[in-house]
Amino acid sequence: MLRALAVDDERPTLEELVYLLKADPRIGTAEGASDATEALRRINRALESGPDGPDAIDVVFLDIQMPGLDGLDLARLLTGFARPPLVVFVTAHEDFAVQAFDLDAVDYVLKPVRRERLAEAVRRAVEQRGATPPPPRIPVHEPDPDHITVELGGVARFVPVDDITHVEAQGDYARLHTERGSHLVRIPLSTLEERWRARGFVRIHRRHLVALRHIGELRLDAGTVSVLVGSEELQVSRRHARELRDLLMRRP
Repeated sequence: MLRALAVDDERPTLEELVYLLKADPRIGTAEGASDATEALRRINRALESGPDGPDAIDVVFLDIQMPGLDGLDLARLLTGFARPPLVVFVTAHEDFAVQAFDLDAVDYVLKPVRRERLAEAVRRAVEQRGATPPPPRIPVHEPDPDHITVELGGVARFVPVDDITHVEAQGDYARLHTERGSHLVRIPLSTLEERWRARGFVRIHRRHLVALRHIGELRLDAGTVSVLVGSEELQVSRRHARELRDLLMRRP
């Protein structure tokens, strides 16, 4: 069972997070800290106690935007520890996902926190820590191939795949771009490439997947290749340039 520390400067949010963690049968203990400095002191005490000591911490559920030392600062400090706890970021802002996964975060949970989403983060932490695996997940229906589910403000929304102009890799996440905005989903770019290949999506770069129907221009300039998707110009890597040109030439 995991020993957890939740860190958030907003007292109601912290209390709710600790409550939800304690309700999860895979969490043995859950405590709260109201800022990163307090959390750092608590983690130092845990490390001095040792992995089997009474003050040990396995995973930290960490807010990002806090006064003084913020969550990213604390996570960077933890990377210098010999045996740091796992980190799960819990934040209202989706813009820090790339930085979070550069710091080897286990998961990135958006507020308001849903019980089911937090349970998924706990599952990931359990697997990474090597603890006893959770009970089997209840099977769900296969996803609608014409839509992808995104989370926005704690609400699940269904975005038509045909509305997506291009996809950008952001660590273990992918950012879906449409003409009306963008959405962050926890699906690797390689998975979306395989899933949507038959729908006209093509890889143009290690970081970008583009819908052929939304490419307005193919640009060649001094040996470099780029495409115009809406008002955004995206670089095409050399390894993908020839395939892309061939596909565009055959496009109806």
